[in-house]
Amino acid sequence: MTLPNSAAARDVRFILHPVTDARRNEETGPIVIERGEGIYVIDDAGNRYIEGMAGLWNVAVGFGEKRLVDAATKQLSTLPYYHTFSQKSNLPSIDLAEKLVQISPERLQHVFFTNSGSEANDSVVKMVWYYNNAIGRPKKKKFLARHKGYHGITVASGSLTGLPGNHRDFDLPAIPVHHLTCPHHYRFAEPGESEEAFSERLAAELEAYIEAEGADTIAAFIGEPILGAGGVMPPPAGYWAKIKAICRRHDILIVADEVITGFGRVGTMFASDYYGIDPDILVVSKQITSAYQPLAAVLISDALYQGIADNSNKLKSFAHGFTTTGNPVACAVGLENLAIIEERDLVANAKRMGALMHAKLAPFCDHPLVGEIRGVGLIAGIELVADKASKAAFEPVGKVGADFFHRAHAHGLIVRGIGDTIALCPPLIITEVEVEDMIVRFSRTLDDVAKSVNA
Repeated sequence: MTLPNSAAARDVRFILHPVTDARRNEETGPIVIERGEGIYVIDDAGNRYIEGMAGLWNVAVGFGEKRLVDAATKQLSTLPYYHTFSQKSNLPSIDLAEKLVQISPERLQHVFFTNSGSEANDSVVKMVWYYNNAIGRPKKKKFLARHKGYHGITVASGSLTGLPGNHRDFDLPAIPVHHLTCPHHYRFAEPGESEEAFSERLAAELEAYIEAEGADTIAAFIGEPILGAGGVMPPPAGYWAKIKAICRRHDILIVADEVITGFGRVGTMFASDYYGIDPDILVVSKQITSAYQPLAAVLISDALYQGIADNSNKLKSFAHGFTTTGNPVACAVGLENLAIIEERDLVANAKRMGALMHAKLAPFCDHPLVGEIRGVGLIAGIELVADKASKAAFEPVGKVGADFFHRAHAHGLIVRGIGDTIALCPPLIITEVEVEDMIVRFSRTLDDVAKSVNA
């Protein structure tokens, strides 16, 4: 068989892409990225783009960071792989677990490693079920999540996710989970309802569901501190304090999914710190290694650990894990990545550059296509609407967002279109000059989209 020589043609021939229209990829081919430098990536035609999404919300220290390459190379030459089954361990996984406990909220004392956020949240489901069985609560198995929340894509984590597109034709949800109202004031508040009143209504919804189902059947509430892949939605005022109080009162575990927000994205090390969530379980991935290596972690309270440990003693095993759980190369890269974040004060930089980014975006609130601009720190969502006064969405939803996504490439900018919300989430290393350049490219793209909509 003779194949075309271009990388794009070979991609179409051999690869099934995630989160992609396969037929569109066949028609147009992919953009093949060859290398990265700082906040930029360069494709195989030499085009240079500001990576306005830090890859997939994850490349904190930017592309081409030699210290991470060196950390991986050193570990590869020492111990490239070993497992952590059956009381085996390795120094990088021990060191990284200790570091994560040191920098995370105080309640969290133990670490379980996986390879991705989806695997981590899948593991959370199994851990919670295992724990409740261990302490004599076999009925306490249901999870509470939110519409438009995102928690991964495996069978269990995909069930927790509250996005219909991730459920359709996959037969999900496949576990006992109930999705509560999305805590997005702009879209789901009643006319004239304040943020505090909206939060109170959502808290009442939670209370009513618990009363109807019985607290003895509900295991955990899982939520992103800021909904990310659902459209970058910070919670309304008072929301997390109310949710936390209800969960504590009913002995329902709180799971903070910080796969996107962990390690400085909002201007604090964790968004749980920013919102005072104090979770029983915290899930991290993405920026833990700046995605230079696949790695995720589930941080748990000592109370949860003790129940799991007792049951593992009774059953002679905690029979869950992955071949590369605690992979030494991934953990070594994670340690060095966290060292860079601390040494370069990237958490504070995210706070400063995030403030600048939102200040530069603020004037677009007056643009006829912009309904709302939202976010915290170095993450933002700009929702495009057909009518500002009524908040009417475009029909079909997502068409204009997709148009923006594709047109941005011509201006050297990579963004994400979530429905008709344009997401920005640049690397934490971004500078003032680069923020301003990113917003100029955003503005030019918006002008192009406006002309297309009005044509």
